[in-house]
Amino acid sequence: MILINYTMKSEKIFKPTNGYLMLFFVIALFFAGIVLSILKNTPIYLFGTLLGFILMFGFILVNPNSSKVILLFGKYVGTVKQNGLYWANPLYKKKTISLRASNFDSERLKVNDKLGNPVMISTILVWRVTETYKAAFDVDNYENFVRVQTDAAVRKLASMYPYDNFADEGHEEDITLRSSINDVSDALEKEIEERLSIAGIEVLEARIGYLAYAQEIASAMLKRQQATAIVAARHKIVQGAVDMVDMALEELSKKEIVELDEERKAAMVSNLLVILCGDKEASPVLNTGTLSH
Repeated sequence: MILINYTMKSEKIFKPTNGYLMLFFVIALFFAGIVLSILKNTPIYLFGTLLGFILMFGFILVNPNSSKVILLFGKYVGTVKQNGLYWANPLYKKKTISLRASNFDSERLKVNDKLGNPVMISTILVWRVTETYKAAFDVDNYENFVRVQTDAAVRKLASMYPYDNFADEGHEEDITLRSSINDVSDALEKEIEERLSIAGIEVLEARIGYLAYAQEIASAMLKRQQATAIVAARHKIVQGAVDMVDMALEELSKKEIVELDEERKAAMVSNLLVILCGDKEASPVLNTGTLSH
């Protein structure tokens, strides 16, 4: 039985030679070859100038919050993360990878929510590279990888939750895309971070940037929301009116202002409910007769 040991490579910090000392040495070597060839009147010293020119390709400039991935004939040597001027083997190939935080505002995607309603949704993502080896070699293009995986995560998230609560239709949900912004953002951040970990990318923040019903159902859903609001308001008005009528009857009975039989109570309740629940102000009618007429 043959056992194969697979070792996953990871980032390795590389510390090259101080670049300022080498800069002085290379400049001195370059011009010394020219001066000596003129003074000695022989071109052999120009090899020093040629060597100085070749050594110039070994300088590595690392800006703040940036890094250089070093390769030698396709082999990973290490990553230089500390900013400054350095010098290394001129045969090294240097690849720059930014360590700065980057923003990504995705396009507005049309997806179906949990109830099948088409919605338009986009996300705002803040990310940065933390593992340069994975970003450089485990994915083809880590910036394009961020865009594609973010769109895929948004599509998956939108299908997991409804846009809004539909308690009147038996679809009441605790978490919705519209009202549960913090919960949805946390779920989105976790989903994207799992997808981008293969590229050595850290998700700093992920949140919904745009959310609305698709154009073909936006008008119908707006009417539905308005109807729901009207029904809720009417429910509150009727509940308050019933409480006020009950209080009025109780106070009249307690203070013995007037004795009402069941028929008169029913008429009074009807009149009070019409006044309290009506959209317009009631027009008073003066009764100059008895209560029975």
